[in-house]
This record gives sequence, C-alpha cells and structure tokens, in this order.
Amino acid sequence: MTQPFSQELQTFLSGRKLLLTEIPFPKALIQKHLDNKFIAALPGITQNNKPQCERCGNTFPHLFAQFPCANCQTNCTYCRNCIMMGRVSTCTPLYHWIGPLPEMDLTEYALEWSGTLSPGQQTASKRVIEAIHTRSELLVWAVCGAGKTEVLFEGINEALKQKQRVCIATPRTDVVLELAPRLQKVFPTIQVVALYGGSEDRNQFSPLTISTTHQLFRFNHGFDLMIVDEVDAFPYSYDHTLQWAVQKAAKNNATKIYLSATPNQTWQQECLSGKRPYVTIPARFHRRPLPIPEFAWCGNWKKSFEKGKIPIKIEKWIKARLQANKQALIFLPNIKLMEKTAPLFQQLHPNIETVHAEDPNRKEKVERMRKKETPILLTTTILERGVTFPNIDVAIVGTEDGIFTEAALVQISGRVGRSAQYPKGTITFFHYGKTMAMNRAYSHIVQMNKEARERGLIDA
Repeated sequence: MTQPFSQELQTFLSGRKLLLTEIPFPKALIQKHLDNKFIAALPGITQNNKPQCERCGNTFPHLFAQFPCANCQTNCTYCRNCIMMGRVSTCTPLYHWIGPLPEMDLTEYALEWSGTLSPGQQTASKRVIEAIHTRSELLVWAVCGAGKTEVLFEGINEALKQKQRVCIATPRTDVVLELAPRLQKVFPTIQVVALYGGSEDRNQFSPLTISTTHQLFRFNHGFDLMIVDEVDAFPYSYDHTLQWAVQKAAKNNATKIYLSATPNQTWQQECLSGKRPYVTIPARFHRRPLPIPEFAWCGNWKKSFEKGKIPIKIEKWIKARLQANKQALIFLPNIKLMEKTAPLFQQLHPNIETVHAEDPNRKEKVERMRKKETPILLTTTILERGVTFPNIDVAIVGTEDGIFTEAALVQISGRVGRSAQYPKGTITFFHYGKTMAMNRAYSHIVQMNKEARERGLIDA
C-alpha cells in the first residue's frame, strides 16, 4: 500500500527542481518522501565528456570552478553560471517531485474579459487555441503595438479549462510586473504568481505563472503551456542556458507559443520556408499603418559632438519639436556619448533629461516623461521595448552604430504611433552611412504594412 504524502510538499515541489536549502520543509519529512519515492534526488552536476549543470544547463568549462568542500571532503566542482541562485555542486543534489500531481480546482470559465479583438488578433487567437489542442509550437509574429497579450487570453482560458498548468516567461522583470496584474484582472478566480529576483511569490504554486526566464532554472517539466514573450530580446536571445531553461521547465508534450515583433533572420527564413508554424499580426489594434522610418544623413556626427556642436540637421529636428510642443525620444548608441552630449541638448531646453539601464532614477524620469514634464528624453536602447508614450516623435542618432540591429530599429520605430488617439508620428534615422540593419528594418516595416493592407487590416 502506498504511503500517504504531504499535500503541502507535493504542491510546493511539483514541477520544480530545487536545492535542499530551497525547500522550506523539515528534512525528516523530505527524507520520508524520498524513501517512499514521491521525491527523487538527482545529481546537481553530471559528467559526460564535460560537466553540465542540471539546473541551468551550463556546459562552458570556464563557468565551472572547484572549491574545498566540507561536505564531501574533496575539491568539489560547482557551477558559476547560476551561483546567484545558490550553489549547485557535484555533491549537492537537486530534488523534484515524482509522485502524483496536485489537483487543480478551476472554474469552467476562468476568463472575465469584455474587450474585443481586431480581425488580426482574432486570427492569431484561433491559431493559439489550435496549437493548444494539438500540443504543438507556434510563433506569433506581431508588430509593435498589435496587442499580443490580449491574443493570449482565450488560449490561456482553454488550457486552464483542460486543467493545464500555464507559464508566461519573459526576459525582463518589468514585463513580469506589468503582466501579472493584467492577467490577475482577467482571471480573477485564479491566483496569478509572479516570479522574479526577490519575488515574494517564489514558494507559491499556481496554474498560471508569470516568470522571468532566469527563474525557470528552478523548474523541471512543470508546465503544459509555455508562452515565451519577446523571444528575440536580450538576454534570452543570446543566452543558451535561458533557452535550455524554457525547454526544461516545459513538459515533454507541452504547447510552446513564442511571441515576437522582430524574430531573428533564422526564424524569419524558417517561417517563410514553411519549417516553422507561425501567424502574423501585421497591423496595430487601431488599424492605422506603422510609421515608416525617414533616413536623414547628418554628416560626421561624432566629430560635431567632439567640437561641442549638435549636428545641424539634428538640432533643427529638436527645435521643431520644442516649438510644436511635441514630446520626443532620442536614442543614442551608448551611455558615454549620451552623458557627454547631454549639456549640449540641455542648452536647447533645460528640462531635457537622460536615462539608461544603470540610472538609479530611471523610473522617476520615465514617469516625468509620462506626465509631460520632460519635453525630450535622451536614452540608450533600454527604452526600445516595453514603454508607451502616447504622442511622441522618435529619432536615432548614429543609426549606423552596430548596437542598432534590425530588431532594435524595428522596436524603436514601434514606439511611435501606438495610441489610438495619436496613431501618427515620425521616426528618423540620423546617420553617417546606411547599414544593412537600417535597410532591413525599413523593409520589415514596409512589408508588414503591405500585408496588413492586403488583408484589409488597416484603414489607410
């Protein structure tokens, strides 16, 4: 006869793979469940031809190190890649639940949303539901401002009705903090768990979880539906261990939905050649076309700034916005250039501000921009995603710089015209020579507008 198990421990550990120090239950209780084969203890680091961390998937030799271990009395190998989440070493096992899965008591119709979808959103929503029914993969390739989150509502609801466990993963904490209350509002009968560094929800179990991709290191075959937002964004797009974490956190037969406005060239080719299932939303919800970038040659802008002058075309552009009382974002290639040139811009208006990733007052400066207290905000690529100002123009200085990839340029262009009240605006690429990335970004936006017109998804 099978021994009874602790439902609290079952709920906590189900779908997770954790160090012993991360499990807030008595060691005697954990040992009892190990003996009764409800929990399995797996090596934290496996050794085949080379070591591999079984939490984060790291196999890079330079990201492993050794230390004299008091536990096993040897020089123990540990993983440096995920050390900030607690040390995984040769002699520290990872524990995961292998017993019966917890029951999820859900109402038949968990979704409470009275909004409507645009025709493009409706098409994408149906494809998401089809993917869930067939347990398959799907890329939702949607322009900036298309309303990707709303497209997910019916699919998530369908998965929950089937008592599936759902995760929305995103590379950035601020997206988790934005999505969690939105999802909680439309699924009020379910506790939505938000996971990020320092999250108070980290010990909670929920059928609907919003998580940073980093937090997925702690999961193991836990989710039936895995949705990855901003699949093209840094660091997820560059970090193979984060991509491994997503695959590990999903069950073997899980549905995987990927969201992106700017899939990389490989994914784009796979879509167009029929190798990757996808659906496009080429128009914004307000049915107006995407603003097309304007290319503006501005001469040797570096030399101008070194001489303490703003290039003439850029200065003229700024003065026109200030005179028209039109807010604007100006993107620069790096922090050093931004801080050096900020006094020059502030000579045109004292309230012009700067913001970047390490800025301790970043949130306050963005809020001042929202309140229209700041006429023009100088920024790095930190604001290329996830921020909306209703009525702005955007310029990029030094667009030929390598930091401005096709994806970055499309995302920056997507800051313009997002509001239904202000669907128009200008996006200007100031440059000292065109690049392939600039041309591809231009073609990308033109092609999306063309497809939207052909499908009758925009009015003009």
